[in-house]
Amino acid sequence: MAQPVEAGPTPPSYPPKTPPPPKKPPSPPRPNPQDPKKQTAADTVVPTARRGTGMRNRRGRNWVLESAPWAAGKARPAVVEQLESWGYRPAAAVLNAVEEVTSLLVEAAVADGGTTVSVHLSDQDGQACVLALSHCPGLTTSLDEAGEDVLRSITAHPPVSGCGTDTGPDGRRIWAVLTL
Repeated sequence: MAQPVEAGPTPPSYPPKTPPPPKKPPSPPRPNPQDPKKQTAADTVVPTARRGTGMRNRRGRNWVLESAPWAAGKARPAVVEQLESWGYRPAAAVLNAVEEVTSLLVEAAVADGGTTVSVHLSDQDGQACVLALSHCPGLTTSLDEAGEDVLRSITAHPPVSGCGTDTGPDGRRIWAVLTL
């Protein structure tokens, strides 16, 4: 007959060994730039929103106005008052030109048909940059005859040293740089 089995040895006085931590998973393969099957950089660029108006190392101010016919009337005195608070005391002819150019910029932005218009003002080295942004997405990048007429009207003022326009996903920016 079978003999009873005697109890095994006493349990150890130390804790059991813990399992090792899991190994780091292998990293995915790096892309091969010489692979001709891959798309070019221009094909893989993801469109993003245009960076907002940025100013560095200069004073700046901005106003957001309702896109309405009277927006230019609100922007003109705001721009002139801000320039005067910065210490500019231009001649009357230059102040009139600043008001006219501001009106042209804001009216062009209002004509784009957005809900709001923002006016940005900055200064540096005796020059001021006035920029109007129409917050109207979906505008085309081509400049129509009305846009060219606005730029011609802006450059007709003597203190204007430059102007331009561009279009992005958030609307059209139109600006002028005036020598004060």
